[in-house]
Amino acid sequence: MTEMPDDQDELSGGDASKWNLRLYVAGQTPKSIAAFSNLKRVCEEHLPGKYDIEVIDLMKNPQLAEGDQIVAIPTLVRKLPEPVRRIIGDLSNTERVLVGLQLRPLKT
Repeated sequence: MTEMPDDQDELSGGDASKWNLRLYVAGQTPKSIAAFSNLKRVCEEHLPGKYDIEVIDLMKNPQLAEGDQIVAIPTLVRKLPEPVRRIIGDLSNTERVLVGLQLRPLKT
């Protein structure tokens, strides 16, 4: 089983042109691990080398939920590029994640 990085670990170095993604989880639950794995897969396929993922474990830092208005977990918050976007769930629906992150337009 792949372990998520410790709280607030980043997967790649900071760069203004990179996507800043924040994944809020509550411990090492199967849903949290799936969300991280799914997010990393989507980023590697669609944003290779252009993203930072910050994992925030609300079991360790519950006060951090208020800043991004987190009401459910896991929740992905796209901080950059603006505008801020939120996706709730384990991120298993790739199409929904791509549309939510505005990497792919909504099919009509």
